[in-house]
Amino acid sequence: MTSTRTTDVLAARLSTLDRFLPVWIGVAMGAGLLLGRSIPGLGGVLSAVEVDGISLPIAVGLLVMMYPVLAKVRYDQLGEVTADRKLMVSSLVLNWLVGPAVMFTLAWLLLADLPEYRTGLIIVGLARCIAMVIIWNDLACGDREAAAVLVALNSLFQVVMFAVLGWFYLSVLPGWLHLAQTGIDVSPWQIAKSVLIFLGIPLAAGYLSRRIGEKAKGRVWYEERFLPRVGPWALYGLLFTIVILFALQGHQITTSPWDVARIALPLLAYFAIMWAGGYALGVGLRLGYARTATLAFTAAGNNFELAIAVAIATYGATSGQALAGVVGPLIEVPVLVGLVYVSLALRARVFPAASIGQSVRSGC
Repeated sequence: MTSTRTTDVLAARLSTLDRFLPVWIGVAMGAGLLLGRSIPGLGGVLSAVEVDGISLPIAVGLLVMMYPVLAKVRYDQLGEVTADRKLMVSSLVLNWLVGPAVMFTLAWLLLADLPEYRTGLIIVGLARCIAMVIIWNDLACGDREAAAVLVALNSLFQVVMFAVLGWFYLSVLPGWLHLAQTGIDVSPWQIAKSVLIFLGIPLAAGYLSRRIGEKAKGRVWYEERFLPRVGPWALYGLLFTIVILFALQGHQITTSPWDVARIALPLLAYFAIMWAGGYALGVGLRLGYARTATLAFTAAGNNFELAIAVAIATYGATSGQALAGVVGPLIEVPVLVGLVYVSLALRARVFPAASIGQSVRSGC
């Protein structure tokens, strides 16, 4: 009875945009596909202006999506997150040991006969999430401060480890297993640019907004007046990004549905395994709901911006590797939205009522 009342309270607090999010995402996907199919040359126009190998409209959508969430982070509480060794170590293990290994295994098991798609998926598995995970975590009422720290940690490791892990999983490990080998052409600067653009800009904007806003008007004004005004823009940015992504690939999706389905299968398995593993680990370590959700979503998400940029730079814009990178977010978006609802449903069943009450009082 208590969990039912809590769920009702939480539902009542959601805006219309939040309550019907799956509907809006479905509409955005359909609109993108329709635009991509009905307007000849639209994909070429959208791709004409690029930032680090990514269409400028996508870059704008991602920045608009991430800013409001990062503006909500209480940066004076980040020290408490970094002191949580269980969370930090668990995230590093899941993201940099387990995640790439899981994707490598699934790619070889399910796409052994399609080397281009297989390589593209392995690259996706190496690119740990620094962008969309922010909004999935926020929708699932995860710990915003923990998400900011883990995303920053992923960013640092990405600059240092991406090329090394690419060499290992595409050349060294296949050689040990007597499998086909390939290579990857990516520089630390290319990765650093992706991090600076897609994390550095919104992170700096969010931090400065809080510092300046609180100094000028106080925390109460900032959190009760300013944040509610900018908050909806996170979902506007998400929906805009989805429309652009599907418009860019509308032709490929509708003309090569079997290829898309083949790529989607290992991705679906990957998201399910990583999210469930992160969630179970958080429960086992007694991290509490908010940090368990954060651990699960940061483990499951991927930096598709970087993966697409690397695939295009190394293999070409029309390559199978690039298509695999593009299919990644097309599958990730609906799957992780679904997992947001799974996470919220599990909260009332798995975690004590006290933690639910705290979430309700905090407005989530």
